[in-house]
Amino acid sequence: MSAPDFVTTFCHIDDFCQLFEPEWHRILLEQNTRSTRWWTTRKSTLTLSELMTIAIMFHSSGYRTFKHYYIYHVQAHWKPFFPNLVSYKQINKLMKRIIFPLFVLQQSLQGSSEGVSFVDSTVLTVCHICRASRHKVFKGIAKKGKTTTGWFFGMKLHLVINHRGEIIAWMITAGNVDDRKPVPELARGLFGKIFGDRGYISKALFEHLYERGLKLVTRIKANMKNTLMDTMDKLLLYKRGIIESVINKLKSVCQIEHHRHRSIGNFVTNLLGGLIAYGLDPNKPIIESLHTNNSPDSYAQGLMPDLGMYAC
Repeated sequence: MSAPDFVTTFCHIDDFCQLFEPEWHRILLEQNTRSTRWWTTRKSTLTLSELMTIAIMFHSSGYRTFKHYYIYHVQAHWKPFFPNLVSYKQINKLMKRIIFPLFVLQQSLQGSSEGVSFVDSTVLTVCHICRASRHKVFKGIAKKGKTTTGWFFGMKLHLVINHRGEIIAWMITAGNVDDRKPVPELARGLFGKIFGDRGYISKALFEHLYERGLKLVTRIKANMKNTLMDTMDKLLLYKRGIIESVINKLKSVCQIEHHRHRSIGNFVTNLLGGLIAYGLDPNKPIIESLHTNNSPDSYAQGLMPDLGMYAC
C-alpha cells in the first residue's frame, strides 16, 4: 500500500471517529453503569482511529498473516505514524474493542440500490472438512454444508451488490442454510430487479419479493420448461459475473477467509476489516453500460434504452 493511500485511509477513518466516538462513549456511560471485566482493562496508548487503521490496512497489505504484517510492516515501517505502538500480544487483545466501530463504519460505506441488484453467496470455511469433528473455536456455530465443489465446514457470506460493485447488504449464516432463506431480509428496501443464479429459483420467494416491488430474475434449470424472458433481463444475467468478481476480490485480496481464527471475535474483526477495505477501494468491478449514460432507475421503471449500450 502506497503512502498516499495509507494517509487517505487514515484521514477517512479519523474523520469517522471524530463523529462516532463521542456518541459511542455517551451511550456506554448511560447503559454500562456497572463496570464489567471486558472494559476494565488499561486504557490503550493507541487511539481508536489508529487501531482501526491498523486492522483495516492489513487487508490491503498483501501479507497473509496479521502477525507478520504487524511485526515486519507496522512496527518496522509505520513507527513514525504510530509512535505509541504496543506489542503484538497487546494488539491482539485490543482488537476486540473495535468490533462495533468497525461494524458502524462498514455500514456507512455500503452502497444504495438503483434498480439493478445482484445476489450471491460464498462459503467461509473455518477448517478442513476432515477436522470438523475436532474443531472447537466455532463449535455450535459453524455447520457442514455442500456446494457444487463438495462438502465444507464453516459459514456462508450472503451478498447483495449494485451495478457499481458496491455492497448493499450482507449476512452471515451457518454453512447448512439454504441460499434463498436470507434473501427477504437482504432485499429489504430494494426495488427494481435482483439477479441471482439457479440456486435462488423459488416460486414462493419470487412471489414474496414481487409483492414488495422487486422482481427476482434467474436462469432456468435444464429440467424446467423454457419461458420467454425480457431481452434486457437476459443481457443483465450475462453481467451477473460482477458479483463473482466482488467475491473473488474479498477472498483473494481482502482475505476475509482463513483457518487461523482463535476466537469468534477475531473472525468478526477480520471479516469487517476485509469488507471495509473493499468498500474503501476505488477500483471496484462495475458494469460500464449502467455506470455511464443510462441510469438503472429508468431501467427499473420499464423504459427501454438503446441495446447497443449493453453490448459486451
